Amino acid sequence: MKIWWAINFAWIFLFSAFALVIGIRSGDAAGIVQTPDVKMVSFIILGVIFLFVVMIQLIFLYFIRKKTKTMIPTK
Repeated sequence: MKIWWAINFAWIFLFSAFALVIGIRSGDAAGIVQTPDVKMVSFIILGVIFLFVVMIQLIFLYFIRKKTKTMIPTK
């Protein structure tokens, strides 16, 4: 369970860093000026990826909890 939490904190840090980069950059690697519309599209794409990762993490949490409940012996 501790590994799952560590991975989640790493994902949160990674997505926060990407959001910060998208928010403060004035141009991308190709030299295209980042207008508010382009930044909004980038944030939407980042949000969709974030939701995908959250869904995968919740599925893993379900199976981790299910496994730990079956491993704990009851009296």
